Amino acid sequence: MQTPSTAPGVSLRHTVLVVALANLAYFFVEFSVARRIGSVSLFADSIDFLEDTAVNLLVFVALAWSARQRARVGMLLALLLIVPAVAALWTAWQKFLTPTPPDPLLLSATGSGALLVNVSCAMLLARHRNDAGSLAKAAFLSARNDAFANMAVITAGLVTLGWRSGWPDLLVGLGIAAMNADAALEVWEAARAESAHGRPRA
Repeated sequence: MQTPSTAPGVSLRHTVLVVALANLAYFFVEFSVARRIGSVSLFADSIDFLEDTAVNLLVFVALAWSARQRARVGMLLALLLIVPAVAALWTAWQKFLTPTPPDPLLLSATGSGALLVNVSCAMLLARHRNDAGSLAKAAFLSARNDAFANMAVITAGLVTLGWRSGWPDLLVGLGIAAMNADAALEVWEAARAESAHGRPRA
């Protein structure tokens, strides 16, 4: 028999709170560097850190609610996952005609720091990804997708070392936007399933 301190919901709430704080802290780091070097990919990824903070805080609050209420929050989270995609597209459009290259060393170094944060968060969330339906799934997908995005940012920085162009950074920024759109669709579908059945999706 599980005690309240070891119940899955309590453990998940503690995990998502830790993840939310880690994402918020690195948002300020990545956003500052993105503005300094004019990087589309870092800008998109920094907004993604802010979105992940919101997702995990919403999960933290909503876990005490009913399955149907969690399904509604899951749909809201799906919409939140779209925000970084839209922000990245807007930034990419502004730089499309003049794709100036960002500092490749700072780009790769900042991406490496982001990768460390997101891999750590994904490992914490992996054991909970099937708990509480779309809520836990949203948190896990955000961390997982960010880790892939970070590897792409690092690669863009390495490519820019040999090819002084803004295109690698621009293309990675667009790729991050596409990944967030795909994650949003998965979470939306999971939330709809919960809403239809009135219980978390297994």
